[in-house]
Amino acid sequence: MQLPRPKPPRVTLKGRYARLEPLSTIHAAELYGASSGAGAAQRFAYLADPVPADAADMHRWVAANAGKDDPLFSAVIDEATGLVAGRQALMRINPEQGVIEIGHILWGPAISRSRVATEALYLAARHVFEDLGSRRFEWKCNNLNEPSKGAALRFGFSHEGLFRQHMWVKGANRDTAWFAMIDSEWPGLKRRFERWLGPDNFDAAGGQKARLQGL
Repeated sequence: MQLPRPKPPRVTLKGRYARLEPLSTIHAAELYGASSGAGAAQRFAYLADPVPADAADMHRWVAANAGKDDPLFSAVIDEATGLVAGRQALMRINPEQGVIEIGHILWGPAISRSRVATEALYLAARHVFEDLGSRRFEWKCNNLNEPSKGAALRFGFSHEGLFRQHMWVKGANRDTAWFAMIDSEWPGLKRRFERWLGPDNFDAAGGQKARLQGL
């Protein structure tokens, strides 16, 4: 392997159920809709940014963050509806070491725990390993965030440890749980993702027949 690896460009990544588009202000209104409403406080509890007060507040947040190279934000589009259903970012991008983290994840209620969200993660991982040739793809979260830790394991990230008082977030210490997948694991993980995402794994109502972790 040759290092450094390239930095992630602003590209659109398209799947069967999800599409990742470079975040811009054209996504702000729909992203506010996906981020607000019932359960918003819980969705933002472990994110660095607060619940947006209104649509204008979300527009300001998007305008301030859409142009950044790190974190590099994507809007998550639900291909079935064409609507923005969430956001995620590639971050702590380290081309010299070939390491990238995924974070700032907010998958709204329309896609949370769905094949859209799973494919959004898969598209990012495939891009990191295959297009950018990275060695390591990381997932980190507040150790209190049990759903996030469960999602990391479901997606195939390995738990690597706990960094105590790693960060100060929203006025409190944060112990950070570390997870990662590496390039040698990706071919097997890719096969598992693609088997799970195949149309024949879902019934007419969109329910899964086989669990991702069971494949």
